[in-house]
Amino acid sequence: MSYAKAADGTRIAYQLRGTGAPLVLLAGQANNHHWWDGVRDDFHGTRSTLTVDYRGTGDSDKPDVPYSTRLLADDVRAVLDALGIERADVYGTSMGGRVAQWLALDQPHRVRSLVLGCTSPGGTNAVERDDAVRRALATPDPDARREALLDLMYTPAWRAAHPGPYRTLGDPAMPAFARRRHLVASDGHDTWDALPRISCPTLVVHGGEDLLNPTANAALLARRIPGARLELLAGARHGYFEEFRAVAGPLVSDFIG
Repeated sequence: MSYAKAADGTRIAYQLRGTGAPLVLLAGQANNHHWWDGVRDDFHGTRSTLTVDYRGTGDSDKPDVPYSTRLLADDVRAVLDALGIERADVYGTSMGGRVAQWLALDQPHRVRSLVLGCTSPGGTNAVERDDAVRRALATPDPDARREALLDLMYTPAWRAAHPGPYRTLGDPAMPAFARRRHLVASDGHDTWDALPRISCPTLVVHGGEDLLNPTANAALLARRIPGARLELLAGARHGYFEEFRAVAGPLVSDFIG
């Protein structure tokens, strides 16, 4: 296992695979690098891919201290520093898209292009998921909670053809305190005022039927980031990058190429 050391001494595990110019892949909330297992090979024809285990997940350290999406972005910077990567394309989905926003804002010279998938600007300007979704995800029944999350991630037809295992439902070995830290970090994200400072080419991708992170947030990001391009994938839910990989993978590859 390879590690970088964050500014506060936390060890951040990372995984570099393939050859070619680096593409940084950032996972969703409370997930480790396995979030990308189903699709990262799609980029290896021309790119190397770099994933990280966020602090609190996977093989990274799990300090019980406040987390923020900006702090997680700084952890990614530490990984780039450790590898000597001066500049990379960055693709973040869900909370990873929030982390990617801060990376592009705080380290603009490091981000060649930016892809923001199924994410939002956060704060009071973002469109929140509705109460029914919140209730379903907060149920004390773990089986019902898992079923609700699966339904938000994938269509019934895709699930019938792909019975699992699913890699996007959270790191099963993650401590409860770290899950709470991730939730607070994601909920506290707000880049609204800063987004117009993003200067790199930006692609915003979102599922047209995403209820976990409502689709309306994609248009907000695209309008707020100068020159951003918006692509909505009809029929896709939050896990568009996996279920709709035949469309999403080439879309991202063409953009960063």
